[in-house]
Amino acid sequence: MTSPAVLEELAEGRPERSAQRLALVRDLPILAIEPPIVEIVQAYVRHRVMPADPGGDALHLALASYHRCDFLVTWNCRHLANANKFGHIRRVNVLLGLFVPALVTPLELLGDDDEPESQ
Repeated sequence: MTSPAVLEELAEGRPERSAQRLALVRDLPILAIEPPIVEIVQAYVRHRVMPADPGGDALHLALASYHRCDFLVTWNCRHLANANKFGHIRRVNVLLGLFVPALVTPLELLGDDDEPESQ
């Protein structure tokens, strides 16, 4: 699954590159931005879980939490895939009665091709 927020980010930059990025996700279902998600974003900002950028990290996390996604895959290791922030994110999600997705980088999710195979 993906979201309108992700599609907006993928569309940025050079048109030929953005077209390639968007093509990679064109067949994925798109998560809806339901009215409670706006309240969740505001709660993340209020609890200082995420920066006050309503279309950014807080929205990504709110969508994944509200829609009960198992994983939120991101290259953002400052605010999302950050072990030092995960406890705070988990506490706020529990306080809000939300699911806590695993916050991982693509490499964590897919593994490293350089690892030797098990015998």
